[in-house]
Amino acid sequence: MLQTHELYMRQALNEAKKAFYEDEVPVGSIILYKNKIIAKSYNMCIKLCDPTAHAEMQVITSAANYLKSRYLDKCVLYTTLEPCHMCSGALFWSKIGQLVYGASDRKNGFSMKKEQLLHPKTIITKGVLSNECAYLLTDFFKKKRKLLKKN
Repeated sequence: MLQTHELYMRQALNEAKKAFYEDEVPVGSIILYKNKIIAKSYNMCIKLCDPTAHAEMQVITSAANYLKSRYLDKCVLYTTLEPCHMCSGALFWSKIGQLVYGASDRKNGFSMKKEQLLHPKTIITKGVLSNECAYLLTDFFKKKRKLLKKN
């Protein structure tokens, strides 16, 4: 199962790299239904001038439209970064079947809250390709800080 998780997380990382090259925070997500990718996206907050345009929000909407259902209980979401509180709330309401994420987010991740922010039936798998996911984010913010110092 771990090899399968790694395979799909690499797909989410490909999405995160798109964000990186578009100067967006490099987070990528995909949603699977019956082992088929039905939605993929990356952070687009700057591109869309929308603070809610996180990768997870984009794929939730896309998958719900694809399935013509507001519930994603038979789906798996792969995302390169632990979802924030906003995204975990959306995942709660979508009743996502499984969440698989790479890097933990010690500042804004849903696990920092004491109350349950995901549906109780959601299966959570964390730390898949965490080093690769974290490196992309660290590299992005390192470059941002470097640019700020120059200006």
